[in-house]
Amino acid sequence: MALGPRLDLRQSQSLVMTPQLQQAIKLLALSNLEIETFIGDALESNPLLEAGEIRSEEREAPVEAEPRDATSAEGERALDIDTSALDRDRDTGDWSAQMSSGGGEDGPDLENREGAELSLADHLEAQVGACAPDQHAAFIARHIIGLLDEAGYLPTPLREIAGALNVPIADVERALECVQSLDPTGVGARTLSECLALQAKEADRYDPCMEVMIDNLDLVAKGAFAHIRRICGADEEDLAEMLTELRSYDPKPGLQFGGGTSAAVVPDILISAGADGGWDIKLNEATLPKLVVNRSYYLEMRDGCPGKEARGWLSEKLADANWLIKALDQRQKTILKTAAEIVKQQDGFFRKGVSHLRPLTLKTVAEAIEMHESTVSRVTSNKFLHCERGTFELKYFFTSGVGGGEGGEGASAEAVKARIKALCDAEDPKKVLSDDALVELLKAEGFDLARRTVAKYREAIGIGSSVQRRRAKKLAGM
Repeated sequence: MALGPRLDLRQSQSLVMTPQLQQAIKLLALSNLEIETFIGDALESNPLLEAGEIRSEEREAPVEAEPRDATSAEGERALDIDTSALDRDRDTGDWSAQMSSGGGEDGPDLENREGAELSLADHLEAQVGACAPDQHAAFIARHIIGLLDEAGYLPTPLREIAGALNVPIADVERALECVQSLDPTGVGARTLSECLALQAKEADRYDPCMEVMIDNLDLVAKGAFAHIRRICGADEEDLAEMLTELRSYDPKPGLQFGGGTSAAVVPDILISAGADGGWDIKLNEATLPKLVVNRSYYLEMRDGCPGKEARGWLSEKLADANWLIKALDQRQKTILKTAAEIVKQQDGFFRKGVSHLRPLTLKTVAEAIEMHESTVSRVTSNKFLHCERGTFELKYFFTSGVGGGEGGEGASAEAVKARIKALCDAEDPKKVLSDDALVELLKAEGFDLARRTVAKYREAIGIGSSVQRRRAKKLAGM
């Protein structure tokens, strides 16, 4: 075989995206508040754009969850492409290079649309997975985080939270313990005393004397140190040391973080009960400005353009304005279509609570609305949904599942755990259910689970074995 240079012709396929399409896809992952900022930048950079009013007929046209909307297929397809390969490239740095090459001087910079400060809610939610024993507890813990005030306190009674989520108050108490174990220490407290007690326990200083002092903060505030020393049974040196320790604690741990808490989170999607028994779904228009092209100003500028270069610039601005309006319209339709399918799939949650969550994956929703899984992933990122039960991130409605019995569709792991707990709570103290008995009872209800799976779920929700429960119930009945 001769050695030497030669020419080879090879065919290959690659996904090439225009800068505008890249930005359109990026728009899907932004929340309504981020879109509002993005639109503000666009208004400043494009003289042909202006904020317009939403017409009354648009305001009164909610989307129903039951039927799928016959929205513009062409518009949605423009944003619905498989970008999984590009997502992998982004992890290696190639995605940012593509974006920086196509933004343009006047185009709004989507890559810099990050929050300047980490909020308390973001900081806490990043830790939930480490303390929550299962997704059910994590769900409730995230809901509690959303109720914290800017100082990190929980002003909402636990019974009210349990009622809103339709879960036992014991589950809410366990979720609160999870939140109170997070950093910074003291968040999730309901009173100043509880906040300081949590910090004392973290510092391993919560002895009986410190407990008495924290329970009598009114005396500390009045400077009644002789009274405190007497009820604590401590000498002056011990009292001074305890006071120094107490003053080192932070009475408002949440203020360490910028941006407040997730109580400031504004929902992107609003859901209410429809007159026909279904659900009305609409975007939160309060955070979604409407853009229009100022046609009269365009005509005025076009007539006054002195040369070809100026007319070219004006035509480019008009094209950019029209594209942005179309891209935002496509984004709204895609979000509404995705949200409608999630509500349809999780109808039991909206009607009856967390225990009725179904197993749901991005792929299931993507197939139902005939879009790519990567598109659904972007749509459900950074989006919050508000309903009668509270405000939840769209990602929360995607839960793991377990297999159903013959002909069954399966159920979410949280629903199965709730059922195991109910069976154990209702069992006869003289005939405690073994794991094998639980398997049979669950199978009769349509849950096809292995014995080891039942044991794993039972342990995850803090329920002891049949031997431990029999001993505990025997002692309780004595």
